[in-house]
Amino acid sequence: MNKKMYDKIEEFMFNCMRDSAHDPEHIFRVLYQSLGIASKRTEKINHDVLITSCLLHDIGREKQYSDPKICHAEIGGIMAKEFLLKNEWSEKDAEHVNKCISSHRFRGDNIPDSIEAKILFDSDKLDVVGFLGIARTLLYEGKVGYNLYSVNNGKIIYGEQKTDEETFLKEYNQKLKSLYDKFYTEEAKKQANKYKEHAQLFYDKLIEQIKEAYKEPTPSFES
Repeated sequence: MNKKMYDKIEEFMFNCMRDSAHDPEHIFRVLYQSLGIASKRTEKINHDVLITSCLLHDIGREKQYSDPKICHAEIGGIMAKEFLLKNEWSEKDAEHVNKCISSHRFRGDNIPDSIEAKILFDSDKLDVVGFLGIARTLLYEGKVGYNLYSVNNGKIIYGEQKTDEETFLKEYNQKLKSLYDKFYTEEAKKQANKYKEHAQLFYDKLIEQIKEAYKEPTPSFES
């Protein structure tokens, strides 16, 4: 890929990003992680596809915010393919980018089936582990209006059931703590496990502090 094409792809990405949790620095971290993983792999990797998929993997976020029924990965893949075809990419490579982007979502049913797609998936998930993942999750959940936790009949709801209200505690228990077994490459899995204890420490201390607040006396009223 020449510099002119890279700059054009990067500019398209900048114009699509309006989300503090999925900002350009998130994109660049995913890109750098991907290139690091790719440098350690032995199989042949299409670096043009990998780099472009990393740069454009979250361009569908705004459409998902506008309509939660839309999957940002699926719409982002389509947007990327259309953009690339307009910029003289081959149908084969543009479709490859589409497939990489459409399969990068953790909760999606679309499983990454190429090494480029697997590296993108893993690199994106590396940005959701440890303290960094906690911080980005809290930014995202503030944007969409989720609470830190919920209480029912005086009991904290930890979000361990899929039917529980959407909160940070639910996101941690349903996604963040289970990420570490979901990586496709050994390189990413090894890196993620360095930060596993950090995330658990934050969660445990958060629960400890929340519980401490509920030890205080409850208001009493005159009859």
